[in-house]
Amino acid sequence: DVQLQASGGGLVQAGGSLRLSCAASGFTFDNYGIGWFRRAPGKDRERVSYIWQSDRSTYYTDSVKGRFTISSDNSKNTVYLQMNNLKPEDTAKYYCAADPVKPLLFRLWQPAHWGQGTQVTVSS
Repeated sequence: DVQLQASGGGLVQAGGSLRLSCAASGFTFDNYGIGWFRRAPGKDRERVSYIWQSDRSTYYTDSVKGRFTISSDNSKNTVYLQMNNLKPEDTAKYYCAADPVKPLLFRLWQPAHWGQGTQVTVSS
């Protein structure tokens, strides 16, 4: 069975950094797209970043471009999200997700498999 475990969240001041990890198991890692969503209280779920393992393509929502970097360590079946220059508006619960079908468009990505979220809180 597909399992995803997100970790690395915490409390940080604006301008600080965090690195989230998504440890995957139960599927062929190289054949999946894996990425991150986030949800803040009272707001819609937002697609944050995505990496497609077969061609190493990556995508980011506009608000995090230049600040966040997604990467993967295939030997460890783990995807990372390095978050730099964090802002209070980045405060949200971040969820790791995966799907074997590459989306036509990043904004249409609807992964089938989800892990538990990890909370990121950025103070001013």
